[in-house]
Amino acid sequence: MKLTIGHLYPDLLNLYGDRGNIQCFRKRLEWRGIEADVVPFLSGDKIDFTKLDIVLLGGGSDREQELVCGFLKDIREDFKTYVEEGGVVLAVCGGYQLLGKYYRTDKKTIEGLSILDITTEWQPERLIRNIVLNSPLFEQPVVGFENHGGRTYIGDHTPFGKVFYGLGNTGKSGYEGVVYKNVIATYLHGPLLPKNPQVCDYLLEKALKKKYGPEAELAPLEDELERKANQYIVSRYSDKKYILKETIKRYT
Repeated sequence: MKLTIGHLYPDLLNLYGDRGNIQCFRKRLEWRGIEADVVPFLSGDKIDFTKLDIVLLGGGSDREQELVCGFLKDIREDFKTYVEEGGVVLAVCGGYQLLGKYYRTDKKTIEGLSILDITTEWQPERLIRNIVLNSPLFEQPVVGFENHGGRTYIGDHTPFGKVFYGLGNTGKSGYEGVVYKNVIATYLHGPLLPKNPQVCDYLLEKALKKKYGPEAELAPLEDELERKANQYIVSRYSDKKYILKETIKRYT
Protein backbone atom coordinates (compact mmCIF):
# COMPACT_ATOMS: atom_id res chain seq x y z
CA MET A 1 0.00 0.00 0.00
CA LYS A 2 1.01 3.59 -0.58
CA LEU A 3 -0.26 7.04 0.39
CA THR A 4 0.67 10.26 -1.37
CA ILE A 5 0.86 13.33 0.87
CA GLY A 6 0.68 16.78 -0.66
CA HIS A 7 2.42 19.56 1.31
CA LEU A 8 0.96 22.82 0.03
CA TYR A 9 3.27 25.82 -0.21
CA PRO A 10 5.97 24.90 2.33
CA ASP A 11 7.99 27.82 0.97
CA LEU A 12 5.40 30.19 2.47
CA LEU A 13 3.43 28.21 5.05
CA ASN A 14 5.84 26.57 7.47
CA LEU A 15 5.78 29.00 10.38
CA TYR A 16 5.06 26.53 13.17
CA GLY A 17 7.04 23.40 12.36
CA ASP A 18 4.61 21.96 9.84
CA ARG A 19 7.33 19.73 8.40
CA GLY A 20 7.15 17.87 11.70
CA ASN A 21 3.60 16.88 10.79
CA ILE A 22 4.82 15.60 7.43
CA GLN A 23 7.54 13.58 9.13
CA CYS A 24 5.02 12.09 11.55
CA PHE A 25 2.78 11.00 8.67
CA ARG A 26 5.76 9.48 6.89
CA LYS A 27 7.28 7.62 9.84
CA ARG A 28 4.03 6.16 11.16
CA LEU A 29 3.32 4.79 7.70
CA GLU A 30 6.86 3.44 7.23
CA TRP A 31 6.81 1.74 10.63
CA ARG A 32 3.83 -0.23 9.36
CA GLY A 33 5.44 -1.11 6.04
CA ILE A 34 3.30 1.34 4.05
CA GLU A 35 4.99 3.50 1.44
CA ALA A 36 4.75 7.27 1.91
CA ASP A 37 5.29 9.62 -1.02
CA VAL A 38 5.54 13.29 0.04
CA VAL A 39 5.05 15.84 -2.72
CA PRO A 40 5.77 19.50 -1.92
CA PHE A 41 3.88 22.06 -4.02
CA LEU A 42 5.63 25.42 -4.12
CA SER A 43 4.11 28.78 -4.99
CA GLY A 44 2.53 28.65 -8.44
CA ASP A 45 2.85 24.88 -8.92
CA LYS A 46 -0.02 23.06 -10.56
CA ILE A 47 -1.79 20.71 -8.13
CA ASP A 48 -3.68 17.59 -9.21
CA PHE A 49 -5.78 16.72 -6.16
CA THR A 50 -6.94 13.46 -7.73
CA LYS A 51 -3.44 12.07 -7.12
CA LEU A 52 -3.30 13.07 -3.44
CA ASP A 53 -4.45 11.02 -0.45
CA ILE A 54 -3.63 13.59 2.27
CA VAL A 55 -3.16 17.35 2.07
CA LEU A 56 -1.31 19.49 4.62
CA LEU A 57 -1.98 23.25 4.59
CA GLY A 58 0.22 24.89 7.20
CA GLY A 59 0.55 28.25 8.92
CA GLY A 60 2.12 31.54 7.97
CA SER A 61 2.07 35.26 8.66
CA ASP A 62 -0.72 37.51 7.39
CA ARG A 63 1.48 38.58 4.48
CA GLU A 64 2.25 34.99 3.51
CA GLN A 65 -1.41 34.02 3.83
CA GLU A 66 -2.34 36.80 1.43
CA LEU A 67 0.24 35.57 -1.09
CA VAL A 68 -0.97 31.99 -0.77
CA CYS A 69 -4.58 33.09 -1.19
CA GLY A 70 -3.73 34.31 -4.68
CA PHE A 71 -2.47 30.84 -5.63
CA LEU A 72 -5.35 29.07 -3.89
CA LYS A 73 -7.96 30.93 -5.93
CA ASP A 74 -6.75 29.07 -9.01
CA ILE A 75 -7.31 25.68 -7.36
CA ARG A 76 -10.36 26.57 -5.23
CA GLU A 77 -12.87 24.39 -7.06
CA ASP A 78 -10.53 21.40 -7.33
CA PHE A 79 -9.66 21.69 -3.64
CA LYS A 80 -13.33 21.96 -2.67
CA THR A 81 -14.21 18.91 -4.78
CA TYR A 82 -11.37 16.98 -3.10
CA VAL A 83 -12.77 17.84 0.34
CA GLU A 84 -16.40 17.11 -0.54
CA GLU A 85 -15.41 13.71 -1.94
CA GLY A 86 -13.75 12.72 1.32
CA GLY A 87 -10.18 13.83 0.76
CA VAL A 88 -8.12 14.00 3.95
CA VAL A 89 -6.84 17.44 5.01
CA LEU A 90 -4.92 18.75 8.00
CA ALA A 91 -5.07 22.56 8.06
CA VAL A 92 -3.09 24.31 10.80
CA CYS A 93 -3.41 27.90 12.02
CA GLY A 94 -3.17 30.08 8.88
CA GLY A 95 -4.25 27.09 6.80
CA TYR A 96 -7.31 26.74 9.05
CA GLN A 97 -8.22 30.38 8.48
CA LEU A 98 -7.74 30.12 4.71
CA LEU A 99 -10.32 27.33 4.46
CA GLY A 100 -12.98 29.80 5.59
CA LYS A 101 -14.76 32.70 3.92
CA TYR A 102 -12.34 35.40 4.99
CA TYR A 103 -9.75 36.58 7.51
CA ARG A 104 -10.26 40.25 8.36
CA THR A 105 -7.07 41.86 9.69
CA ASP A 106 -6.64 45.38 11.05
CA LYS A 107 -5.70 46.54 7.54
CA LYS A 108 -7.56 44.44 4.99
CA THR A 109 -9.74 41.42 4.35
CA ILE A 110 -8.04 38.28 3.03
CA GLU A 111 -10.47 36.21 1.00
CA GLY A 112 -10.51 32.52 1.83
CA LEU A 113 -11.50 29.39 -0.06
CA SER A 114 -15.02 29.15 1.44
CA ILE A 115 -14.59 25.40 1.83
CA LEU A 116 -15.65 25.82 5.47
CA ASP A 117 -18.47 28.13 6.54
CA ILE A 118 -16.27 30.00 9.02
CA THR A 119 -14.91 33.53 9.39
CA THR A 120 -11.91 34.98 11.21
CA GLU A 121 -11.54 38.44 12.77
CA TRP A 122 -8.19 39.84 13.93
CA GLN A 123 -7.79 41.29 17.41
CA PRO A 124 -4.64 42.93 18.81
CA GLU A 125 -4.28 40.61 21.81
CA ARG A 126 -2.82 37.30 20.70
CA LEU A 127 -4.07 34.03 22.18
CA ILE A 128 -0.86 32.30 23.27
CA ARG A 129 -0.52 29.31 25.58
CA ASN A 130 -0.43 25.55 25.87
CA ILE A 131 -3.80 23.96 25.24
CA VAL A 132 -5.56 20.70 26.16
CA LEU A 133 -8.67 19.48 24.36
CA ASN A 134 -11.14 16.71 24.89
CA SER A 135 -12.21 15.55 21.44
CA PRO A 136 -15.05 13.05 20.91
CA LEU A 137 -12.89 11.46 18.21
CA PHE A 138 -10.29 10.22 20.71
CA GLU A 139 -10.14 8.70 24.17
CA GLN A 140 -6.81 10.39 24.84
CA PRO A 141 -6.74 14.18 25.27
CA VAL A 142 -5.28 16.29 22.46
CA VAL A 143 -2.43 18.60 23.51
CA GLY A 144 -0.65 21.40 21.70
CA PHE A 145 0.33 25.04 21.61
CA GLU A 146 -1.68 27.97 20.23
CA ASN A 147 -0.46 31.37 19.08
CA HIS A 148 -2.96 33.35 17.00
CA GLY A 149 -4.37 36.84 16.70
CA GLY A 150 -7.43 35.71 14.75
CA ARG A 151 -10.73 34.79 16.37
CA THR A 152 -12.42 32.12 14.29
CA TYR A 153 -16.19 31.77 14.37
CA ILE A 154 -17.27 28.32 13.23
CA GLY A 155 -21.07 28.68 13.05
CA ASP A 156 -22.77 25.30 12.80
CA HIS A 157 -19.57 23.35 12.15
CA THR A 158 -18.50 20.60 14.54
CA PRO A 159 -15.53 21.70 16.68
CA PHE A 160 -12.39 19.59 16.86
CA GLY A 161 -12.63 19.55 20.64
CA LYS A 162 -13.73 21.21 23.85
CA VAL A 163 -11.10 23.33 25.57
CA PHE A 164 -10.22 22.28 29.11
CA TYR A 165 -7.09 24.38 29.32
CA GLY A 166 -6.26 27.11 26.84
CA LEU A 167 -8.23 29.59 24.76
CA GLY A 168 -9.34 27.99 21.49
CA ASN A 169 -11.14 29.50 18.51
CA THR A 170 -12.15 32.81 20.04
CA GLY A 171 -10.88 32.73 23.61
CA LYS A 172 -14.49 32.64 24.81
CA SER A 173 -16.40 29.92 22.96
CA GLY A 174 -14.83 27.02 24.87
CA TYR A 175 -14.14 25.11 21.67
CA GLU A 176 -11.21 24.69 19.28
CA GLY A 177 -10.88 23.89 15.60
CA VAL A 178 -13.28 22.29 13.14
CA VAL A 179 -13.93 18.75 11.92
CA TYR A 180 -15.65 18.56 8.54
CA LYS A 181 -15.87 15.31 6.58
CA ASN A 182 -12.20 14.15 6.57
CA VAL A 183 -10.81 17.59 7.37
CA ILE A 184 -9.27 18.58 10.69
CA ALA A 185 -8.63 22.33 10.92
CA THR A 186 -7.00 23.62 14.09
CA TYR A 187 -4.86 26.28 15.75
CA LEU A 188 -2.76 23.60 17.49
CA HIS A 189 0.79 23.55 16.25
CA GLY A 190 4.33 23.06 17.41
CA PRO A 191 3.81 20.61 15.47
CA LEU A 192 0.52 18.87 16.32
CA LEU A 193 0.93 15.27 15.15
CA PRO A 194 4.11 14.13 16.97
CA LYS A 195 2.44 15.17 20.23
CA ASN A 196 -0.79 13.40 19.27
CA PRO A 197 -0.18 10.16 17.33
CA GLN A 198 -3.85 9.29 17.77
CA VAL A 199 -4.71 12.26 15.54
CA CYS A 200 -2.10 11.23 13.00
CA ASP A 201 -3.43 7.66 12.85
CA TYR A 202 -7.03 8.92 12.55
CA LEU A 203 -6.11 10.87 9.39
CA LEU A 204 -3.97 8.05 7.98
CA GLU A 205 -6.73 5.50 8.43
CA LYS A 206 -9.28 7.79 6.78
CA ALA A 207 -6.94 8.10 3.79
CA LEU A 208 -6.31 4.35 3.61
CA LYS A 209 -10.00 3.49 3.73
CA LYS A 210 -10.83 6.02 1.04
CA LYS A 211 -8.14 4.64 -1.26
CA TYR A 212 -8.26 0.91 -0.51
CA GLY A 213 -11.74 0.35 0.88
CA PRO A 214 -13.36 0.01 4.33
CA GLU A 215 -11.39 -3.13 5.17
CA ALA A 216 -8.08 -1.21 5.17
CA GLU A 217 -6.76 -0.76 8.71
CA LEU A 218 -3.62 0.48 10.44
CA ALA A 219 -1.66 -2.02 12.49
CA PRO A 220 -1.20 -0.84 16.10
CA LEU A 221 2.11 0.68 17.16
CA GLU A 222 3.80 0.70 20.55
CA ASP A 223 3.18 4.29 21.64
CA GLU A 224 4.16 4.03 25.30
CA LEU A 225 6.50 7.02 25.20
CA GLU A 226 3.95 9.11 23.34
CA ARG A 227 1.25 8.26 25.87
CA LYS A 228 3.54 9.15 28.77
CA ALA A 229 4.38 12.49 27.15
CA ASN A 230 0.69 13.20 26.68
CA GLN A 231 -0.04 12.19 30.27
CA TYR A 232 2.66 14.54 31.53
CA ILE A 233 1.20 17.54 29.67
CA VAL A 234 -2.35 16.78 30.74
CA SER A 235 -1.43 16.18 34.40
CA ARG A 236 0.62 19.38 34.42
CA TYR A 237 -2.62 21.32 34.01
CA SER A 238 -4.82 18.98 36.02
CA ASP A 239 -5.25 21.55 38.78
CA LYS A 240 -6.72 24.06 36.33
CA LYS A 241 -10.47 24.47 36.51
CA TYR A 242 -10.84 23.77 32.76
CA ILE A 243 -9.50 20.21 32.86
CA LEU A 244 -11.98 17.37 32.77
CA LYS A 245 -11.18 15.39 35.93
CA GLU A 246 -12.56 12.12 34.60
CA THR A 247 -10.30 12.37 31.56
CA ILE A 248 -7.24 12.95 33.72
CA LYS A 249 -7.99 9.95 35.91
CA ARG A 250 -7.93 7.61 32.92
CA TYR A 251 -4.31 8.51 32.19
CA THR A 252 -2.75 8.79 35.67
